[in-house]
Amino acid sequence: MYKLRNETRGQGSGMQPARAFSVIDRRRAAQQRREFLNPKLRKVSVETRQRAAMMKRKRLSNTQSSSQPRRQSGTLLAEEEDEDTTFTQPSTSQVQRGLEKFTAAQVDQKTAEVVQYFLVKDQKKIPVRRADLVKHVVKDYRNIYPEIMKRAARTFDQVFGFKLVEIDTKNHMYILINKLETAEGAPTINPTNPKTGLLFVILSVVFMKGGVVRENVIWNTLKRLRVDSGEKHKEFGDVRKVVTDEFVRQRYLEYVRIPHTEPIEHEFRWGQRANMEVSKSKILDFMGELHEQDPQSWSQQYREAHCTSSSSSSQPSTSSQR
Repeated sequence: MYKLRNETRGQGSGMQPARAFSVIDRRRAAQQRREFLNPKLRKVSVETRQRAAMMKRKRLSNTQSSSQPRRQSGTLLAEEEDEDTTFTQPSTSQVQRGLEKFTAAQVDQKTAEVVQYFLVKDQKKIPVRRADLVKHVVKDYRNIYPEIMKRAARTFDQVFGFKLVEIDTKNHMYILINKLETAEGAPTINPTNPKTGLLFVILSVVFMKGGVVRENVIWNTLKRLRVDSGEKHKEFGDVRKVVTDEFVRQRYLEYVRIPHTEPIEHEFRWGQRANMEVSKSKILDFMGELHEQDPQSWSQQYREAHCTSSSSSSQPSTSSQR
């Protein structure tokens, strides 16, 4: 023991590895004794070790799964886009054979479910995709899908005063148009629904500016009306989100990036639903009253409004059985 102590002293002032490890071991033992004698410390220590083990497992799992996240998300997106391609529109003969497998009550029940699905979606003005309709509602009745849609369209027309319209024949998107609105389908500016007024103002600006407007024009116009897109509004909340997300998803507006702009800029256009529901001649009358001018003084807009209204009245309704 004396010899070991002298050897240690003779090797310089630095602590040797053997002694350093012994000091660490003693400290660790002292810590363990304190934890054993003090239940609170013991609990904290156990929880700390458990948390550390959990974090380690989480890091390992994240490392294992992070190698293919983009590939998986791309695959899911592709599957989502291709969902509707797996559905083949049944022929007339297939529909007839399919109807033989179901009772009249079953077909009526499925039609009622489709009607209810559309009405729920229409509350938020969200277009309905055929792929979602077949997957979530029609299901095993897909062989008689055209017949179900035909009956649903008749129900909307005769019971609810709605017109079922396919606004996107490529992606098969449907909306409901209220046939009981004012003349030419113009939306009523209802004080209890401020968003309708906000939308009407934006559509009016886009129409009067020739159908395409840079977004800064819209934001400046709204700011003059004390609706600042950079601040939270008491009625609309996040104004920018309502305009660029909600109105776009509802297909009232198109929000398109302008190529080769730095910083990135966007422009607004009328969406498919707006072209179906909103009367340009009503907008022109509204602008005439606002500026105390004859609507015909805007010759280009006047021709477009009346040309659109006459052509839409002469065209047949869009098929809703696709």
